[in-house]
Amino acid sequence: MQEWLGSWAAPTKACDITPANLSNNRIPLYEPPCRSVVRPLNIAVLTVSDTRSLETDTSGQLFVDRLQAAGHQLAARVLLKDDLYRIRAQVATWIADDDVQVILITGGTGFTARDSTPEAVGCLLDKQVDGFGELFRQISVADIGTSTVQSRALAGLANATLVCCLPGSTNACRTAWDGILAEQLDARHRPCNFVPHLKQANPCESRG
Repeated sequence: MQEWLGSWAAPTKACDITPANLSNNRIPLYEPPCRSVVRPLNIAVLTVSDTRSLETDTSGQLFVDRLQAAGHQLAARVLLKDDLYRIRAQVATWIADDDVQVILITGGTGFTARDSTPEAVGCLLDKQVDGFGELFRQISVADIGTSTVQSRALAGLANATLVCCLPGSTNACRTAWDGILAEQLDARHRPCNFVPHLKQANPCESRG
């Protein structure tokens, strides 16, 4: 009987919780093979401004430069005036586009009478990414102090498309990309990133 118990108990060594055997109880995390592969995303850039042109749009250009340097594709680039319905129509078109996975919007997130980007986009989102605006305002404190409270930056998911609304300031766009988006749009970033939540799409050439 003693021998039978001994042979039966032997395989349970992994359940031993003594410090010497603790490492045997740890189950390794599942690591998908794609974690080690760069996955280019199709990203559309929208600039909302009453005064800028494509030639003077330094904020939109920063996003274009950053995303392409990271290996992503520019799916489209558009500049619109601060018009709630035009903004909403453009963003809705991209959300419905099977080839657009991420939408970056710069401009229209403040408190002036014509700032309407959050109102234009909010109703299109299936889920809001509450932490995006919170983190953006937090990391912006180093640059603009308490003025960060006047940014209504936000993000959300709609039809498996990530939509991010940022201020029109070029420095703000740089802060958002370098401090949040570069990692969250990188399939290799751990413990999590937004890539698994995005629609599958074929790489596309720029339509901007």
